[in-house]
Amino acid sequence: MTSLIDCAGKLLDLSQAHIMGVLNVTPDSFSDGGRYSVVDAAVARARELVAQGASIVDVGGESTRPGATAVAVDAELERVIPVIEAVVAELPVIISVDTSKPAVMSAAVAAGAGMINDVRALQATDALAVAARCAVPVCLMHMLGDPRSMQQQPHYDDVVNDVKDFLKRRIAACEQAGIPRQRLLIDPGFGFGKSLTHNLSLMRHLHEFSALGLPMLVGVSRKSMIGAVLDVPVEGRLYGSIALATLAAWQGAAIIRAHDVAATRHALQMCAAVRGAP
Repeated sequence: MTSLIDCAGKLLDLSQAHIMGVLNVTPDSFSDGGRYSVVDAAVARARELVAQGASIVDVGGESTRPGATAVAVDAELERVIPVIEAVVAELPVIISVDTSKPAVMSAAVAAGAGMINDVRALQATDALAVAARCAVPVCLMHMLGDPRSMQQQPHYDDVVNDVKDFLKRRIAACEQAGIPRQRLLIDPGFGFGKSLTHNLSLMRHLHEFSALGLPMLVGVSRKSMIGAVLDVPVEGRLYGSIALATLAAWQGAAIIRAHDVAATRHALQMCAAVRGAP
């Protein structure tokens, strides 16, 4: 597995865990919908994320929370492209675009994004070809169904093996489309078509995904699995998020997607210090 990935000219060394800061420029995201939908507010938030320790800022213009409705291509472009351009002009941070739409992928990379983060793992029509042409790293995430229906009684024969098999197939499809392995990352998709039991099992066995030989991105920040276990609302999920981020990093996650970057950075630094101890 390569530890160095090229994100449109910005190199990221994945021999240590990095934080991907969440920047939702949507009116309806589950945690911070509407807070950063104006460009100036989004840039200010990106500045905060970088100052707190984010190596990557993940810009998303379509909510993928359970029950979310689809967003038209033009609307998503209007949300994310001005933000990406403004952040790139001010900050040297790597920008990831959180999208499944090929047109948004292409425009975002042209605007300066250095990574594609796709919850549908390039399954949309033409997504593979467009991602190959963009020539930036792509994160392939597992999702059962779509955001509108994914939490309606999700079923697996064996959630760990089923998710792993799906990712294997998508990796093969990417390679066949001309996307080399050194530009691929994987994400088991916590909360995307999974029950609480499924999510907990995935976390318990997360180390098994290292067998796929690719860097792993994990996004568990503020998710409903934390609320279900701890019986707390979204704004009370910091401690649970930190616990899961640490468990993920301990099991080999290369990138942790987080809302609370400063606290997550401290947790990952402690995790790295213990892992490096004699």
